[in-house]
Order: sequence, then C-alpha cells, then structure tokens
Amino acid sequence: MTDANLTLHDFTALLASFEAEAAPAMTGAASADALDAVRATYLGRAHGWLKDLSAKLGQLEKADRGAAGKAFNEVRLRVEAALEARRTELSPRREAGTLADPSMPARRSWVGAVHPVSQVLDEMIEIFRELGFTIALGPEVETPWYNFGALNFPPDHPAMDLHDTLYISDDAVLRTHTSPVQVRTLQAWAPPIRVLIPGNVHRRDPFDASHAPTFAQVEGLVVDEGITFADLKATLTHFAKRFFGATKTRFRPSYFPFTEPSAEMDVLCGVCDGSGCGVCKQSGWIEILGSGLVHPSVLESAGVDSEKYTGWAFGMGPGRTAMARHGIPDIRILYDSDVRFLSQFAR
Repeated sequence: MTDANLTLHDFTALLASFEAEAAPAMTGAASADALDAVRATYLGRAHGWLKDLSAKLGQLEKADRGAAGKAFNEVRLRVEAALEARRTELSPRREAGTLADPSMPARRSWVGAVHPVSQVLDEMIEIFRELGFTIALGPEVETPWYNFGALNFPPDHPAMDLHDTLYISDDAVLRTHTSPVQVRTLQAWAPPIRVLIPGNVHRRDPFDASHAPTFAQVEGLVVDEGITFADLKATLTHFAKRFFGATKTRFRPSYFPFTEPSAEMDVLCGVCDGSGCGVCKQSGWIEILGSGLVHPSVLESAGVDSEKYTGWAFGMGPGRTAMARHGIPDIRILYDSDVRFLSQFAR
C-alpha cells in the first residue's frame, strides 16, 4: 500500500503487527542491555516503529484520525507496560545469577532515633524520679536579678560581663544556667522541696571540643530541715553508679557564688580509662557536675528562713555526660546532625 491510500483498516493492521512483534521481543530480552536495544527499535523517539506509526496518523482521513489515535495509544500503553514489566524482572534483585547475590542482606532503612543527649537526659530524669524528685521549669530569658543577683553574685562578678553573658537588653539576659529556676521554685513553694530542672542555657563560649555556646543543662535542688553535705554526696554517688555503672568518682573543692561549701564531681574518663587524653585534658577525669550546699543568701532572696532550712544543689550538662558515657571525643559531634553518628544510638 502507499501512504496516499492509507485507510483506518490498514493502520489498525499495522498496529496489530507492531504489537505482535514488539511485545514478544521485550519479553524475550535476556539482559538489561538487550532490553534497551529492543526499546530503541520499537519505542525509540528518533527512529523506531512507534515513531513511524505516529507519523502515519497524519495520512489518514480526518474522520478516521480519532479512532486511529485511540487505537494507537492503547497499543502504545500495552507495549510500554510489557517493557517495564521485563525491566523489573531484570532488576538486580531478580537477576540473581548475573547482577546480584540473592543472599545479601537488604539495605537498612533509616527510621530515626532519639538524640544521645535526649537519651541521657531522659535517663537522668528517670533516676532522680526514683529518688522522689519532680520536674520544675522556667523561662530561658531572665532578668539579671534572677540570673545573678538572687544567686549571690556580686555586682562586679566577671560572669555578668558581655564577654560571658548574652544580653537582650539592660533588663533581660539569656540565662547562663538553670539556677534561676531554684529561686522561682522556692518563691512558689514552701519546703520540703526536691526538684530536677532541665533546660537549655546560653553562654558566650567558644565552640570547641568541650564547649558549646548553647547546651542542655539539668539541675537539682533539695531544701528541707536538717539537710547536710552527706546527703548531697550520697545522692550524687548513687546517681553516678546507676548511670555509669562500676565507675570511679571523686569530689573536689570548688567555688560557686550560690553554694557554700561547693564541690565538683568527676568520673573516670571513658575515652582513655584514666590514662589521660585530649577530652579529659590529660587528667584522666571528666567533670560532670558542680554542686554544694545552697548558700543562705539564696534562701533568703527567695523568702526562705535560712535558720530553719538548709539544702543542696547541683548542675550538670547532659552533653558532657553523654561524652563521658559513650567515649565521644568532641562535643561538636553532638551538634552536627550526622546520620552516620546518630544511627549508632538508635534503639
């Protein structure tokens, strides 16, 4: 036949021949490369049967083009479906003999995990809840009085300078510790008090292996009649044994404006096991918290009778505690959002 006398019947016959030849050719392709060659022959956009058939549509009578176009699209969709079905059969998982080892384990999918600092904080809260502590919270934007004055900081203390503290205005700072919540709690509730205070704090610290400008902190406060330093040491030692397991601890004298006497608590470095490294600054120990008996002036600032009541407090950073527990050498790793690192803590 010639193009001049192409009829709908002739075009339909060409479509049937095309489908009868193309579908078996695709089903019989033995490899992905062979299938690509078959696709180019029958479905190629530059040269191929389908392109030739598409061109012949314009040679039909106008009255026949609608029916011919519908038949053309139906055949095209069936042939393309045969192509995709064969492509799936030749995928690496199916073509075990040449493209993949069927005994290989499936690729693990990432489903998310609790951040190691959040894991540590949750466990801390659970341990102290067993000891009768409840949770207390407070604002991250504080007045200088709550952040410094009520906590017995002298007016000329260097922590109040711009190089240490982030000021929003003359009367507002980003809290540098969670200790202001101690004062707010003592103002709101009468002793006995036993609270745990988690939250974020902010300082003008350099971002290095052991410091971050914004980090999580958790603080504890106990106020009652007859509280002594022995209660503090027994409680924190119990926490360290529960949290770190069979680890060594030590208390060192220290100074904080809001406690007297004051002490820092260390645990044996989990990175070097006490031999000395960059994380523990060659000391073999990692400081995990500061603590002490609540200074009488702090109790008085909150309206609590310091002659009747005593108390103790501590503050620690879950980030550093996570480093000590898991042997993490650089605190910046905790802030990188690297899935390769975080996936190790998936439960």
